[in-house]
Amino acid sequence: TRVKFPVCPATRTYTQPIRFQSVPTPTNFGHTISTMASKEPAPNCKVFLAGTIAKGLLAEVAEGLSKLDTKPKLVGFLANDDPAARMYADWSAKTCIENGFDFDLRIVGKEEIEERILAANTDSTIHGIIVYYPIFPRPSGQDRYIQQIVALEKDVEGLSHRYVFNMYQNIRFLDLPTNSLKSILPCTPLAVVKVLEYLQIYNSILPYGNRLFGKTITVINRSEVVGRPLAALLANDGAKVFSVDLDGVQIFTRGQGIKKSHHEVHVQDESFTIKDCLPISDVVISGVPGDKYKVDLSLVRDGAVCVNFSSEKNFDSPAVKEKASIYIPAIGKVTIAVLLRNLLRLVQNQNAGKKVVEGGQETSNGSVSN
Repeated sequence: TRVKFPVCPATRTYTQPIRFQSVPTPTNFGHTISTMASKEPAPNCKVFLAGTIAKGLLAEVAEGLSKLDTKPKLVGFLANDDPAARMYADWSAKTCIENGFDFDLRIVGKEEIEERILAANTDSTIHGIIVYYPIFPRPSGQDRYIQQIVALEKDVEGLSHRYVFNMYQNIRFLDLPTNSLKSILPCTPLAVVKVLEYLQIYNSILPYGNRLFGKTITVINRSEVVGRPLAALLANDGAKVFSVDLDGVQIFTRGQGIKKSHHEVHVQDESFTIKDCLPISDVVISGVPGDKYKVDLSLVRDGAVCVNFSSEKNFDSPAVKEKASIYIPAIGKVTIAVLLRNLLRLVQNQNAGKKVVEGGQETSNGSVSN
């Protein structure tokens, strides 16, 4: 039988017959629509918590601790009413005990802090000493003196002159040229470094010591305890660092091609401000005390990494997540992990029988070699 196709009256051409097929109605159609409507786009900013970052450091500490014959003991001296210092002391105690260390918090008066530290220096049962600052009013300079009376071999914070000298000169060992005893670095600055290593801001393809080459970093805080040492550490690892404080901006750098062995500091003109630093920074690190300061996020470039090491929130959390690619809201637990790591390193140095003293290294016969 021949099939006749209908003819289009307008064109007088044959057309294919239209076949209608029944389309089954999906029973989950409404569910599909609601699922699509509720699915939000993936966030552009990844937030990392300090506890997650600290796990690797604590595992490293646990491995080292398992090789010791004795349980290391850390003594903390608290001689102020600063809530942040007390919180740091409580975190220290909790983390020490949880990870197999002994901790003894000694609350003392300002007038007896010197005598108590000197006594701890000679106590063979104490392996590390930490002092919670500030103790005295800032203009007096007494806190700096207290930092220097802690025995070098027990200075878990790395604030003694020898450690500070090594840090700024980019000397990483105490026993050159043997290079078996690593120098101790300040806990909070080193914690920030460990955070950046975890985030792979450090380029592991480059040689050790140059792995921040090509990175521009702004550090908002230039205190002698945290901000300045942090800028020095980052610059010594190859970064160009804008160090920002109330006094203005300073640039820490190893120069073009990072050819210098350690960083140099260049004070900038007053016309060069934080407004010039933030838009060109890959990483913005802030540690301004007080709850009133907030980083101006309109100046931060899209995709920057933002790290807060202040006890307060220097970044507006909802807003920074719209601008940054990675945000670290706090580093406290990493700082405590670094504290334990430093304590372990002190014990390892002590067990090696090489007691380092100011200006040189004590040999087996008690003489000092430079």
